[in-house]
Amino acid sequence: QSCHRPAGQRASQEPGSGGLPEGVEYIPTRKKGKNPMKPVGVAWYSLYARTRLGYLFYLRQVKKARERYPHGHSVPQPYCLPGVKILPIPVLSNNYSYLVIDTGSGQAAVIDPSDPLAVQAAIDQEGVMLEAIFCTHKHWDHSGGNEVLCQKHNSCRVYGSALDAIPHLTNPLADREKVSVGCLTFEALATPGHTVGHMVYVLDGAPFGSPPCLFSGDLLFLAGCGEPFEGSPETMLASLDVAMGLGEDTLLWPGHEYAVECLTFASLVELDNSALEQKLEWAVQQRQEKRSTCPSTLGEEQTYNPFLRTHRPELQEAVGLWQGAGEDPDAFRARVLKEVRRRKDLYQAT
Repeated sequence: QSCHRPAGQRASQEPGSGGLPEGVEYIPTRKKGKNPMKPVGVAWYSLYARTRLGYLFYLRQVKKARERYPHGHSVPQPYCLPGVKILPIPVLSNNYSYLVIDTGSGQAAVIDPSDPLAVQAAIDQEGVMLEAIFCTHKHWDHSGGNEVLCQKHNSCRVYGSALDAIPHLTNPLADREKVSVGCLTFEALATPGHTVGHMVYVLDGAPFGSPPCLFSGDLLFLAGCGEPFEGSPETMLASLDVAMGLGEDTLLWPGHEYAVECLTFASLVELDNSALEQKLEWAVQQRQEKRSTCPSTLGEEQTYNPFLRTHRPELQEAVGLWQGAGEDPDAFRARVLKEVRRRKDLYQAT
């Protein structure tokens, strides 16, 4: 496979891709109760996240996805620099796992191994040694491959938050803790909201002449963000602010291919956003060709992702909210985020 090297995409450049997803993070809800925070959704989420029913549902999703997408839902587009290679692995019907390789030593880490067969196939093809699994959170569509991969790779360690019930967790991480895999250095950042123990991982790109790489799990997607299943709007806003503190050139590698759906929704919220229009046009073209839409950059995301634009007067006006006299700015931004989330939950892609 040839490597593509997006040397810092910008909104003025060609944008990304994303097919219309079949479900929201594999947590089904009834058609007229799409918002998973409604009572029916909350009940199902409890079963999904806390009982064996969730694992059985995950196994069913794996089976169906392998049948429907025998070669993955997208064409893999490796990102290469001297010393490091990032290989997105399209898994399930819209998830991404990521194989990150220290090309000098042949040591590798994988982020969120949803389907162990797909991940192992990539490991075999690249001829690398799997030393670490970094799990962003406990949901099966991000952690379901942990057990099988650890059985096959004896030296592999599973990293994640002790606050989440991550399967086969061996090395709990604290906020800002760093882990080395070969010459690669990953920093874990606590970003609660989607789950209590959600973490994102930042690959230090400086040794390779690259911007930082953010593996965001279900915190942040291209033009979207994850459901706050286990947190408040205030918690989610604080976590998004943590991610945005990494810098505009940071490359965003999300946990799902949701670009077209998220961009379409965003275009209905902000009607006169040229960066958004351009990105959506590009994303549709990418997905027609079954190409991935990642990575984008955090700087680019700030121009069209409504969940990152709560501070922008244009978005505030678009959702009909104004800051109250004496209202704390962050409290107001949390209100804006809550309203955008409410609208997104009610939105159904056509």
